[in-house]
This record gives sequence, structure tokens and C-alpha cells, in this order.
Amino acid sequence: MSAPPKSRGEPVTAKRQLVDYLEAGNKPKADWRIGTEHEKFVFDRQTLRPVSYEAPNGIGALLKGLTRFGWEAIEENGNIIALAMNGESITLEPGGQFELSGAPLRNIHETCREVGTHLRQVKQVSDELGIGVLGMGFNPKWSRAETPWMPKGRYQIMRDYMPKRGKLGIDMMIRTCTVQTNLDFSSEADMVKKFRVSLALQPIATALFADSPFTEGKPNGYLSYRSHIWTDTDPDRCGILPFVFEDGMGFERYVDYMLDVPMYFVYRDGTYVDASGQSFRAFLDGKLPALPGEIPTTGDWADHLTTAFPEVRLKRFLEMRGADGGPWERLCALPAFWVGLLYDDVALDAAWDLVKGWSIGDHEQLRREVPKAALKTPFKNRTVRDLALEALAIARAGLQRRGATDLGGMDESGFLNPLQLIADSGKTPAERKLDLYHGTWNGSVDPVFSEFAY
Repeated sequence: MSAPPKSRGEPVTAKRQLVDYLEAGNKPKADWRIGTEHEKFVFDRQTLRPVSYEAPNGIGALLKGLTRFGWEAIEENGNIIALAMNGESITLEPGGQFELSGAPLRNIHETCREVGTHLRQVKQVSDELGIGVLGMGFNPKWSRAETPWMPKGRYQIMRDYMPKRGKLGIDMMIRTCTVQTNLDFSSEADMVKKFRVSLALQPIATALFADSPFTEGKPNGYLSYRSHIWTDTDPDRCGILPFVFEDGMGFERYVDYMLDVPMYFVYRDGTYVDASGQSFRAFLDGKLPALPGEIPTTGDWADHLTTAFPEVRLKRFLEMRGADGGPWERLCALPAFWVGLLYDDVALDAAWDLVKGWSIGDHEQLRREVPKAALKTPFKNRTVRDLALEALAIARAGLQRRGATDLGGMDESGFLNPLQLIADSGKTPAERKLDLYHGTWNGSVDPVFSEFAY
């Protein structure tokens, strides 16, 4: 989640300004960048419990400890709730999940250096505090009641509203972790094509990254329970967005969608004002019940764009949101997968050829079935594993054509190797953990905190 904004922007008096806001994301190909975000669970090494914000070895202490590396502290009501430095930010999810939102970088080599630097800094401070950090899609051990909440105003509003719209929204907030990639587009047409391809292929990423098979210490029947959770979070703001595949898709069509997504809050004078369930359309007319007579700013619109949760989300860039959190190497693999598919014209055309014949029913089938069966999901006389192998081949060729090399002359395609191993074997990270659970772990998930921590 984003840190509180420093500027509220210009007043918004017409819908066209909202369209223009998104359209301002258009960039020439030379200016395309790669942003990577990843969340991690923080736990006490002695008890394996999630740590609170206030504990001596808690989230607050971890944030404060990281300031030694030059991070600027951002406070809310006297609490450090975020850090910022050189285009990067560290923020907190509601249950204390620790998130790095990376800077916009030129290639995956830079992305992976950023990831490595961040994890080394976190590990140094964590070791001093006696805490550990784990990458998975869902907290494998602790219940809702055992998970602490972070002191951020927007989360209290969402916490109260979520149960009104779905059964699993609270779990989404406090017990899930993801890795996502943010990518650019050059025009409305380029945005639409990338949106369609990436939305269609999100289930493939979900399958490759599936790593959330446990709930409260037991197998939960899913390989990506994190992905399943989004299907019962809030129907107003989640899902596969069928209109993306329809004629007329563009910036304005997405604005219309967002105007119909109920609001959560408005940020004013350091406080989150509860506007849950209210209409941004009414806000445009100065008729928002929470702030009667006020009209929104572009900052309010930017905030509102963060409160929809489709598998691909449009801001001034596209966010790929389908993957479970995981270990270091997969944090570099996700941007490699999507950059290979979307930042090379030949690869983008090939990826579109792969998915362009799929119906809305096909998209719904994948969205529904992949969280359970992952790569083994049957699809059109094939399996998702077959699709994953084909998508990886397209992405690898795309990365090779990009020709972005490190000092040793290696291109970016090597970052796909962890995913290639998963696809070649047909066994997801979740299935490997289940094998351990039923084998050497003797029916306990506790070893995950030592064997798979960063």
C-alpha cells in the first residue's frame, strides 16, 4: 500500500481530467521502465509468531533500524509507517507484511540488484532484532485473531468495510503476500493490447508462482490460496474485467469502471476520512456525503485508483498482480516474465496470438480453477503447464531480443530459469512444500520458517 501522499494535486471538475490523468502515463519506448513490488511476512524467530508494530522487535523497530541506510522516515500520528529513498519506498500492509516498492528501473539486472540490496538491509536489522522474513503467498500458520494490525488510518476503514462485501477480505488484508511488476505503455492502443495479454495470462503467472498451500498449519486444498482469496473479497473491485476484451476499451472505459467502484476514503489534513461505499461520481459533483460541497483533486483520484484490485490494474502504468510472494530468485523472475512478454513487439504479438481466441468463459475458467490445480489445470485439450511452457519460450525470446546485458555480457533471459524449472517439472513451489509437510516435516509447517526464510 502507498504511503500518505505529499501533494493533493489539482482540483477535478470534469471526467475528462480523470481520463487525461491516465493518458499522461504514455511514454516513448526509450523511457519505459520496470517497477517491482514484493511483500514479506515478518515473524519472531523464537515463537514463529507475526510481530506487532509496537513490540521491541516489532515492525516499528524494523522500520527505525533501516533508517541507518539513508531511508527517510514517513510518519502518521507519530508512528513511522513508511520509508522512502531514491524513488523506492518501504510500506506496510495491514497485517505487518513488509513491502518494497522499487524504483522505476531500466532492466532486470538493476531490479535484481535492488531486490538484493533491500533483502540484505532487512536481514541485517532483522538479525539484530531476532526476527525473520518469509516469502509465501499466504501466512502458513497464524489465524486472523493472532495477526496484529498496523497503525494506518486507511486500514481501519477497509477493515470495517471488507466484511460487508465478501468473506475473505480480511484474510486478503492481513494474511497474504504478493510480488508484482509495474510496466509502461506508449499509447492507448499499446496499453489496451498489453492489458489484454497480461490479464489473459495472469493465471499462468499464478500457476508458476503458486506458493500458498497452508492455512493455520494445515493444507487448505489450494496451491495458491492467495489467488482464491481474491474471488471472495469484494465483487465491486476484483475480477477479470470482461470489458477489457471488448471493443471500445481505452482510458475512458477504465475511468468509467473506476467511477463505479465504491470509495474507501478521502485523505485530508493527515487524516483518512471514511467514505466507504460512497460514489466518486457524487464526489465529482460536490455531493460526497463524507465531504459535502468539496470536489476531488487528482491526488484523490490517484488514491481511488489504488482501491480496485483486479488481476491487472491500470494507473499511469499497468500492474501485474497475479503472483504469490516467494524467495529472492522468484522476485527477479516475475518482472523478467512480464518484460519478456510485453516489452518486445514480436513477443507481444506472439503472446496475443496465444490468447486472442479465448472467450470470457475461458478466462473465467482459468481464474476459477488455477488456484486449486495450478499447472495441472486442464484447458482446451491442454494443460496450464503447456501454456506456461509456451509463454516462457515467448518471454525468453523477447528478453534475448532486448539485449540488455550485465557487465559479464549476460542478457535478462537467465532470470526466467527458476520458472523454467517449475514448468519443466510440472511441480509448483506449493506442491514441493506439501511433499515436505507430508514427509520430513511430519505434518508440521514450522520448518518453513527456517528452511524458506530469506
